Amino acid sequence: MEDSGRVASFVYRNLDALTQIVATLDTHSDAQIFHPLFWIDERGEHPAPHTVVSAEDVDRGAWRVNPGIAAAVAPRAGFDGGLYARHYARKLAEGGKYPLALWPYHAMIGGIGHALVSLVEEAVFFHSVARAAPPRFEIKGNRPLTEHYSVLRPEVLEDHEGRRLAEENRPLIEALLELDAVVVAGQAKSHCVAWTMQDLLDEIRRRDPALARRVYLLEDCTSPVVVPGVVDFTERADGAFRRFTEAGMHVVRSTEPIEGWPGWED
Repeated sequence: MEDSGRVASFVYRNLDALTQIVATLDTHSDAQIFHPLFWIDERGEHPAPHTVVSAEDVDRGAWRVNPGIAAAVAPRAGFDGGLYARHYARKLAEGGKYPLALWPYHAMIGGIGHALVSLVEEAVFFHSVARAAPPRFEIKGNRPLTEHYSVLRPEVLEDHEGRRLAEENRPLIEALLELDAVVVAGQAKSHCVAWTMQDLLDEIRRRDPALARRVYLLEDCTSPVVVPGVVDFTERADGAFRRFTEAGMHVVRSTEPIEGWPGWED
């Protein structure tokens, strides 16, 4: 809630400078590859939240696709969920992504957790009315067979037969690169923020590395995933932000006057 309060305050203080707000909405259901319901062990038990499912685990059958939901998540008749699971885990490893982590059920469509935090929603609505600039809402994470940390693309685009599972969000990529500046806040610093920024940086490097100077990361409006005694992604999150600053992006604080940010008036 502390990060949310800072985001809302930043919007109110900078209504004159913010021309467009893009809100990304994780949109999940129970039977998705990153939720416990998707997997069972040899006894038919589901894994605990925060279990890491490696390619080796899938290959040796330590975790297998729950046959009770296999048909519900299959994109077509005859789809082999077991083959896909092995393919998916390998693709994550080959692509340098996080290994598959099973999350507690969250951002469930139809539930209160799917909505923006009220403080932020009110600020976004106020901005919309004050600036006559409707916000852009981007749904992500509703594909059952792939994680989708980055709003710009899912973790895996094709299944084990080379058929397309999902697409990059090209319209949003193009819209962001046309802006004079992009200011980024949200959760989590170690996952959705980090991978969105990495995908944006990859696109920037293909076009013009100098565009990285247009990106501002609100360091006090984001935080890494930390579950005491279970997982702590602080180091990974900080490492990602170091890579972004080395590429030319700016790490700033929401409480600093926006006019004083490096390069803002250029």
